Amino acid sequence: MHIALAPAEQEQALAFFQLMEVKKRTWLLHAGEIDRYIYFVKRGCLRMFYTDKCGEDHIIGFYPENWWTCDIVSFFAVKPAANAIQALEDSEVYCISLPLLEKLFETIPKFERFFRILNQNGFELYQRRITSQLYKTAEERYIEFRKRHPGLEQRIAQKHIASYLGITPAFLSMMRKESGL
Repeated sequence: MHIALAPAEQEQALAFFQLMEVKKRTWLLHAGEIDRYIYFVKRGCLRMFYTDKCGEDHIIGFYPENWWTCDIVSFFAVKPAANAIQALEDSEVYCISLPLLEKLFETIPKFERFFRILNQNGFELYQRRITSQLYKTAEERYIEFRKRHPGLEQRIAQKHIASYLGITPAFLSMMRKESGL
């Protein structure tokens, strides 16, 4: 964690969040809707993805336990989302709306620093992901995925991993066999 909270502050902060149980395949956000919440995954795994004109999904990221996600442009600019968010497993997520987040910042100012650092780290992650897609081989991207998300490949479908890597499920399967990964 990027900030230290006293027990009373922890309790006070949690009051701003709503805990939701979501079943596998539940949509938390459809493309075109306004993202009203930032989600923190307590249990389970979410995916964020973009669906192209041909109906093909392109996974932007996976968000297992202790990860935050939202369509950041939609959430902060209150604009229709380009991306969708869906549960890949039965999950428990904490969510907070923009008005409550602003109130949390006023009530516990340490959270502004926390969310600034969270956004910086998220931006760095996206930059690394884009660079990886442009310059690394599929095998290098797969190894990177496994390092960033240890054990996740046993929990989610191969087609989702392949989409994230920008390859077909058949190629992923062949690559895993050939390289012994």
